[in-house]
Parts: sequence; structure tokens; C-alpha cells
Amino acid sequence: MKGTADGEREKTMRQLVLCDEEVAGAEGFDRAEVIPLHEEAEEPRPARGMRRAGWLLVACGLALLPWLYVLATGLPPTATAAHWPVAWVGLDALEALGLIATGLLAARGDRRHALAAAATATLLVVDAWFDTTTAAPGGDLATAVAIALGAELPLAALCGRLALRALSRHA
Repeated sequence: MKGTADGEREKTMRQLVLCDEEVAGAEGFDRAEVIPLHEEAEEPRPARGMRRAGWLLVACGLALLPWLYVLATGLPPTATAAHWPVAWVGLDALEALGLIATGLLAARGDRRHALAAAATATLLVVDAWFDTTTAAPGGDLATAVAIALGAELPLAALCGRLALRALSRHA
């Protein structure tokens, strides 16, 4: 699809160059001024609904800032979770699904791998964060840091790179 657009653009540019040469050679023109026709195009303005959704998300994010203070000052330093194993198994299962989906989509050359890669990178960073911040001091913390630095964060970086490359290539 992009190759077709590039081919059309090149054809149009060749036609414009020929037209410029004709104008430059015509009587009454001392010299032709060449005006570049293909400059960096401005980003199209998003639709009104998209702009509203964007500002709504910004407002929600700003509204969470005071809540962070409430959490930081009001939560107890320790807590017991009733479904602790389910939470961690669920998170790791989502990571596995994300890695598999990203890999399969990327291997097939499907552009949607960027979405799966971005989501998977986020899950991996969140997992590394919670593994290290909830680990008990000593051996548990050392293991959590080793897994975060040796697996989760490098995989998150790879997924993030895949997502960003796909976005920059198709922009």
C-alpha cells in the first residue's frame, strides 16, 4: 500500500518537474521560481470526538493526582490479599498471551503487532514493578530484581521497540 503511494508521488513529482521546465522555457519568463510542493505536511487535526476524548483522559489523569496523595498517606504499610496467587498467575498469563500474540503477529508481518507489543510491554513493566516492590527483603527481593533486570524489563524494551518502530514506519 505504501509502495503504491510512493510510486504515485514520484510520478506526480516527475510531471511537476516537466511542467516547471516548460514554464522556465516559455517566452516572457526570465526564470522560473521553484516552489517545493512536498514539504512536511502538518498533522491533520483530530475529529472533535477524538479531541474531547483526549481532554477527558487528561482531566481524569489530573484528577488522580490528589488521589495519589490520599493513597500514599492512608494505606497501611502491609496488607493481606485473599486471592494473591490468582492475581499473580493472572498477570503472568496475560504476559504470556501478549508475548505469544506479539510474536505471531510480528512473524506474520501483521501491523497489529504494534498494539499487542505496546500492551505486553506495559504488562511486563508493571510486573517488574510489583515483583520488586512487594518482595520481602533478602532472597525474595534479590530474585525479583534479577528476574526484572534479566527478563521482564529487557522483554518490555523489545516490545516497546517493536511498537515504536511500527508506529514510525506507518506514520
